[in-house]
Amino acid sequence: MNVLWSAGRPMTPAEVQAQLNPVPAYNTVQTILIRLIDKQLVRRDRVGKAHAYEPVRSEADAAAAQLRATLDSVGDRELTLQRFAESLDAGEALTLSGLLSVLRRAKS
Repeated sequence: MNVLWSAGRPMTPAEVQAQLNPVPAYNTVQTILIRLIDKQLVRRDRVGKAHAYEPVRSEADAAAAQLRATLDSVGDRELTLQRFAESLDAGEALTLSGLLSVLRRAKS
């Protein structure tokens, strides 16, 4: 997924393969891309005789969804949020505080 997000454009399996180190077999890359389609994480379009793959959502959207799923899966959400907030550095905490202020104003 990182290769596709970094590219900012659809990529063929060969292009994805060329960006990986160590370089896996072409069939391995193709299999992984097909599994990502099955998980609805990427989409594919025909480009000539090949297929090009691109993420369905941005890296930030995918990470936010993952954080939401994690929060939904824990018993003590408040404690989890507290521990997360404690793990932030000063800059991240300031950014989060500002974002929460904007959201609060937008919801009122």
